[in-house]
Amino acid sequence: MIRKKIWIVTLVVLILSCNKDDNTIEETSQGYNMLLIGNSFFKPYAEKLDDLAIQAGFENHSSIRITRGGENGRPINFWNDSNSNEHLQIKAALDQGNIEIFGMTAGNEPEDRTEGHRAWINYALQNNPNIVIFIAIPQIDFPADWEERAQEYGFDTIQELTDYFVNGIVHNEMVDQLRIEFPSTKIFTIPTGWSSVILDQMNTNNELLDDITRFGQRATSLFVDVKGHQGDIIRETGSLIWLNSIYGVDLRTFSYDTGFNTDLHEIANQIMDSHDPNYKK
Repeated sequence: MIRKKIWIVTLVVLILSCNKDDNTIEETSQGYNMLLIGNSFFKPYAEKLDDLAIQAGFENHSSIRITRGGENGRPINFWNDSNSNEHLQIKAALDQGNIEIFGMTAGNEPEDRTEGHRAWINYALQNNPNIVIFIAIPQIDFPADWEERAQEYGFDTIQELTDYFVNGIVHNEMVDQLRIEFPSTKIFTIPTGWSSVILDQMNTNNELLDDITRFGQRATSLFVDVKGHQGDIIRETGSLIWLNSIYGVDLRTFSYDTGFNTDLHEIANQIMDSHDPNYKK
């Protein structure tokens, strides 16, 4: 009888030990091997993602970041500049065959919006057949002219124009077309630019809990120049959007100090909640 009890206790311990090991395996979060190409409206978020992914507990996250300023950072420009170091670096990274996620900016030529993206996806698939693609959607530039730009396109507000840019152009004219051409490849979008629009409106409404100017120094302003390069408060919010988009991190429980009193986690979370689920990862 005593032997039977000992055997039962031993069995229970073994089962609990197995369950504990299984849970440990499930809780281990592996990071992605990523290739990220873009411009100065893309670069801050690609850089910050490396830090946030590690803080969120993703092991072995790594990224190759290749950027150039302005239009030179668009996929089509990287592709056409076939003798440039950046073009060759992108190809070299893809030739290794271990890229899991390939991110590009939404910049394009209106005559053929998907030309550059299509070319790079075709090349990537040669040695990375299971690669996942994302397109980061930036803010519209020159924020001082946002109202005028919206009216030029027949809209009343920058919010309406941004919605058209995200859904009408990037989603409908670009992603939908690319999904037809590459039906076995997952393609999603990251709505980075909404962080600029939302925070700018909140600042206008005096809803921010920080002393922020529209233009000025990076640490205390929305934008650092007339082009619309982003200050830290926008960079932090946009980077949280990237973390949620790529890794699915619950931003409401992610204990990361942005350095601002305004709840940027919640703003980023609301932006992602409003993002069309058909274009999420």
